[in-house]
Amino acid sequence: MCLKSCKTMAAASFCFVNFLLLFIPFANSVYFQVPRFEPNTNEVVYIGDASPFFGGVNLNSVVYCCRVGQVLYKEKVPLWDSNSGKLSDFVTRFSFIIDTQDFIPPKGFGYGHGIVFFLAPVDFETPLNSAAGFLGIFNTTTSDNPTQGPIVHVEFDSFSNHEWDPPGGHVGINRNSLSSVTYASWNTSLYDKQTGTCWVSYNATTKNLSVFWTYERNPVFKGESIISYVIDLKEALPSWVTIGISASTGQYMEKQALEYWEFNSSLYVKDSKSSNKMKLKVGFAVPLGVLLILCIVTYTTWLRIHKRSKDETLGMVNVTSINDDLERGTGPKRFSYKDLALATNNFSDDLKLGEGGFGCVFRGYLSYEKKIVAVKKISRGSKQGKKEYITEVKIISSLRHRNLVQLIGWCHDEKEFLLVYEFMPNGSLDSHLFGGMRPLAWGLRYKISLGLASALLYLHEEWEQCVIHRDVKSSNVMLDSGFNAKLGDFGLARLMDHELGPQTTGLAGTLGYMAPEYVRTGRASKESDVYSFGVVVIEICCGRKARDCINTDSEMGLVDWVWWLYEKGDILFAVDEKLNNDFNDEQAKCLMMVGLWCAHPNRSFRPSIRQAIQVINFEAPFPSLSKNNPDTSTTTPTNSSENPLLTCSSINIGR
Repeated sequence: MCLKSCKTMAAASFCFVNFLLLFIPFANSVYFQVPRFEPNTNEVVYIGDASPFFGGVNLNSVVYCCRVGQVLYKEKVPLWDSNSGKLSDFVTRFSFIIDTQDFIPPKGFGYGHGIVFFLAPVDFETPLNSAAGFLGIFNTTTSDNPTQGPIVHVEFDSFSNHEWDPPGGHVGINRNSLSSVTYASWNTSLYDKQTGTCWVSYNATTKNLSVFWTYERNPVFKGESIISYVIDLKEALPSWVTIGISASTGQYMEKQALEYWEFNSSLYVKDSKSSNKMKLKVGFAVPLGVLLILCIVTYTTWLRIHKRSKDETLGMVNVTSINDDLERGTGPKRFSYKDLALATNNFSDDLKLGEGGFGCVFRGYLSYEKKIVAVKKISRGSKQGKKEYITEVKIISSLRHRNLVQLIGWCHDEKEFLLVYEFMPNGSLDSHLFGGMRPLAWGLRYKISLGLASALLYLHEEWEQCVIHRDVKSSNVMLDSGFNAKLGDFGLARLMDHELGPQTTGLAGTLGYMAPEYVRTGRASKESDVYSFGVVVIEICCGRKARDCINTDSEMGLVDWVWWLYEKGDILFAVDEKLNNDFNDEQAKCLMMVGLWCAHPNRSFRPSIRQAIQVINFEAPFPSLSKNNPDTSTTTPTNSSENPLLTCSSINIGR
């Protein structure tokens, strides 16, 4: 048989198999999201006292004691495949409020009783006498009663039942019992009337069940805010389960409400109940499949199967090259798309941290690493975004410095391109300088300036090759939990030998931060990065954007304005007025002059980043700057609309 015939038959067989698969019933992986609870919400059912109320669910009455309310997902959920034994990953997130309603419990007692997320058999029904400490899912302290059935649950228990609970309120993981197998202390009164958010995730590979909770909008791992337990759910629970959220009160009451619920699992399994029907369908499908194959063979005889477009061939070569290059390195790991979809609740809009020209950034939780991360998802149609993805992984994966954002991993499965970074709980520098947040104290600003300079020193002089970032700006400076500066976004970065001068890289970056000679020639250099650093330092001091027009009549930009104040001897007038004069005069003068020095329009007058650091550290005298605003006519276009020092443009070039 000739090669063409073999390929034709293979293609026909492939189509036939896929045709048969249309008749084989599968249970899809489960995903649902309920941002608002209404009486007609399709995804859930309300049990007992649970009733929708202004978009949330009141889980219990506060008029009567010993009440139970539950919200159940209306469909059964596949937990593991009884045929293959494959176990599902899953993650669920829910937000809740506990309001003590100013109840005053007797001395030595707490409020009651708590909220739980649970997995139980499909035929689970709320037991009788299950209020108070039984949390709506038990009516005995153990599962020895054969009518009880297996249950795994996570409890936010606000009342200590001394018979089985630890002292005080706690968050616990429980298996077939009201006694937690692992727990952490939880003081309800500290968070009265505040919205708490909990993530419960299960990793089928490691068998790790993790619980993370927070009362913050941008959570950071702190002490006892996370617990985990290794459990094989295939042994603990049946293959299909009911999932729900339950709450109860006893003699000592509290108001309990559910505000949001989302669930995402990964398992696809065959529905065994349809096996007989499947045989009939397959018997019907076979003759149709044979006919389909004959049609395909006839059709493919005049097709040149081996012909492929040039772009498609090159694309395959490029992807193969990417895999080889990235997997050859060490450091960042490769993630699967499924892992990152689970980590971000299927890239939920509620977890979106920001959006740029080439994609979105989401907050995610990696259950295996017990780590919150930022996941950057490149837009599918962005060729430039994919180029930057490759550049960033290749360059930043080899860099290690305390002032650089750490790349944790990467993924390009299922035609998606994603980058995984360490999570920066305090966001980007520009959001603090210009975003309406509480102004950064002067000491933090000085520390951030020095941290950014240290990052550039490492890139320019201390690594094995010189790295030109090409997009140093305040929105690319991230702040960790201690407000330490970390430079990120290396999608435009370029490598060059240390001894080389400016290199033609093509114009890319952000107007207002780009050096005049770089705008004119497209030749990037260490000096052009230093220029961008100078602009950012001036932004840090002034609390104004580089592209803000100080004077709309003359289109005077920020750097020009600071030069003008320096000429008059009033440079400290430029310091951010939001600081209310609470700053160090010498440090402010130092930073401002270093900013002007670095942002000099003539590259030959700029310092190296090492020289700038020495001045910032007061290890060298202040630079000797001309009292006259430097003449830019010899280094930049005379038209002010083309001069990045004078324009108010917010256009991104190559971004």
